[in-house]
Amino acid sequence: MKSFTLVHQDEQSKARVGILHTSHSDIPTPVFMPVGTQGTVKAMAPDRLKAVGVKMLLGNSYHLHLRPGEDLIREMGGLHRFMSWDGSILTDSGGFQIFSLSDLVKIDDQGALFRSHLDGSLHHFTPEISMQIQQDIGADVVMILDQCIGYPASDYQVKVGTDRTLVWGKKCREAFQSESQMLFGIVQGGTLPELRRYSAEETVKIGFDGYAIGGLSVGEPKPIMYSMIDEVEPYLPKSQARYLMGVGSPDSIIEGVRRGIDMFDCVLPTRNARNSALLTWSGRMNIDRLEYSRDSNPIDTECQCYTCKNFSRSYLRHLFKAGEILAAELATIHNLFFMVELLNRIRKAILNGSFRDLSSDLFARFQGQIVN
Repeated sequence: MKSFTLVHQDEQSKARVGILHTSHSDIPTPVFMPVGTQGTVKAMAPDRLKAVGVKMLLGNSYHLHLRPGEDLIREMGGLHRFMSWDGSILTDSGGFQIFSLSDLVKIDDQGALFRSHLDGSLHHFTPEISMQIQQDIGADVVMILDQCIGYPASDYQVKVGTDRTLVWGKKCREAFQSESQMLFGIVQGGTLPELRRYSAEETVKIGFDGYAIGGLSVGEPKPIMYSMIDEVEPYLPKSQARYLMGVGSPDSIIEGVRRGIDMFDCVLPTRNARNSALLTWSGRMNIDRLEYSRDSNPIDTECQCYTCKNFSRSYLRHLFKAGEILAAELATIHNLFFMVELLNRIRKAILNGSFRDLSSDLFARFQGQIVN
């Protein structure tokens, strides 16, 4: 199964348009994937996701393993049927979540031994177990088990994590036995250029269906993140998809696309929506501010989402102030529609040769307004 088709390369940057081919759909790239950690994008039913144009979403094997468990998901026909989603799904191996547990986890070359944040029960993730969990879940794209490296970290910590991710990557490649799913490798290396290049070269040697850049957007300044993408990109095959993990602010997406990235995911648009922070073509809007209490305009006059076509800023502010559940739904619809439209505009601009102008305009609107 061919995993990726490169459709067009921008002449003035490394930005590109492609198609990611999965068992459930063909997805135009660059693409943003909303995060549905526990088998749901918070405050969004599947029909709403389709209505705003979402093609692919992300689930997390760590959380789904703990609750409800991959055995139950497999028994229910896989995650697609379980959550009634016929689009594509990517599952994170849980490496980032294990990293974030810190005091609750013990990591060695065999895997990660950790205690559940839910009930304290003991669990063991090895590369082989991670592959089995994700195959049972039934995601279209499966990620290797990696050791995410935080920021700041010592050179020694970065080297150990980078080498361990390569060891785990080889084991994942050997254990992965699915013909209907794709397996992506993950490049680590912290903020050390030589280790980033080394990790990219060695990960590509193992051979995967696509390649992710991990261990970024973990607290490092954005210029450092961009420079690490620049270090890695030349070593990644142009014929395969590139995925920048955990990045989803508009300015970072623009800079990622400029550097040749095809796929993005982040909780930012949905989490911000639930906390009354809305994305507009004029920048960020905090809808709970007093100035919107008698504002009859939609959130964004440029937006054609369900929320903007039917409700005022005044009403949405009222819902947030009243603590109504509908506030989260309407705000999430808007923010995800915005993200889908942002990527649509970026793809069109790459195809018609105007990406440099579009990216300069958009970057000026969003830079520094939304922190990853």
